[in-house]
Amino acid sequence: MLLVVGGHSRNIGKTSVVAGLVAALSDHDWTAVKITQTGHGVCSEAGTPCDCSVEYEHPFALSEETDIRSGADSARYLAAGARRAFWLRTPMGGLGDALPALRSLLDSSRHAILESNSILQFLKPDLYLVVMDYGTKDFKDSALRYLDRADAAIIVKGKSWRPVWRGVSPRLWEDKPRFVVRPPHYVTGEIADFVLSRMAESGGHKTTAPPGRGSVTEPRP
Repeated sequence: MLLVVGGHSRNIGKTSVVAGLVAALSDHDWTAVKITQTGHGVCSEAGTPCDCSVEYEHPFALSEETDIRSGADSARYLAAGARRAFWLRTPMGGLGDALPALRSLLDSSRHAILESNSILQFLKPDLYLVVMDYGTKDFKDSALRYLDRADAAIIVKGKSWRPVWRGVSPRLWEDKPRFVVRPPHYVTGEIADFVLSRMAESGGHKTTAPPGRGSVTEPRP
């Protein structure tokens, strides 16, 4: 199974959702990949500003995480129980250059979970979950571009119960299954069941059926 977790902004819990899903479904041998597109003048390999020609010298960097204490998001995946964890870095707009290496990695994986919006330009996952925080105004172009493709939304409950962002039509997401979570817990039993049901549809084990479309599921007590 290929599962993609995206979100409309930074620091709204995407990594916590990935790690939570890996932990909740740890017996499924996950390969987890963090995908980062760096800005202009930032080296894909080093992750810091440099003078190299990224187009030719370092078109992308794919590194495997081996230390759960490294502090990287990929280390959180590993600590949560992922069989393998990776960090893929490319210059902005250069994700296509990394696709052959990523496809090879996915082909060698039983189940994979990717943290990214932009990867949807190249891959069609079995399941796409979008993390949304009503109180965060920023809404990435990449998230808006693929919002209608989301299978479900994970709503991070904070101070605001109504979206504060502008220019985002409710029709893109309001009829999708929505799961409400409260930090620091980003994955509920209902979310895990929803993912398991999709795994069953794609050849995994039979599990409980997902909530109906348009439902809002509160966390279990």
